[in-house]
Amino acid sequence: MESSRRGKAELIKAGSIKAFESLFRSHYSPLVGYSRKITGDKESAEEVVQDLFYRLWRDRDRISIESTVTGYLYRSVYNRSVRVISHRMIKERYAKNMEARGAESPDPHQELIGSELGEIVVQTLENLPERCSEIFCLNRFEGLKYRDIAKRLSISIKTVEANMGRALKELRKVVGDYYQSSEQTNRL
Repeated sequence: MESSRRGKAELIKAGSIKAFESLFRSHYSPLVGYSRKITGDKESAEEVVQDLFYRLWRDRDRISIESTVTGYLYRSVYNRSVRVISHRMIKERYAKNMEARGAESPDPHQELIGSELGEIVVQTLENLPERCSEIFCLNRFEGLKYRDIAKRLSISIKTVEANMGRALKELRKVVGDYYQSSEQTNRL
């Protein structure tokens, strides 16, 4: 059965709407259920899966599925769901930070900056290689130590360290770029 699904991937890559619709119908509900277990939210889960299928169709000619189609879909849903959680946690941390500072009604400018930074972090994580983003999220949002991540993903601690270094370097760069551009805007 899975070999026929691999054939489906080739048909989708070739632009077969029928194959895509068949894949969508057979996997949509189970993937939403899986994402919901991770995100704890039906609306977010549906959005994750819809976005996955949208991007799968849009980028069909560039996507390379190394394993099974089912494996690819579930791994993608997992990573996207973790990103939803990370985005949610960033927002919560910002709100708690503002609360701790005693700002009853936060400065709208600061609120905008916090929101924009949250979006920048999420976008940066989405642009990182899948494994790199996953390692970062496991460490920063699930609180796993490097050795636990290595064990969970069956990789070396050095691989975890290298991927974390890459993620942090990219985040520092985009956040630094954001602050530089916002300082230039403020000078105008």
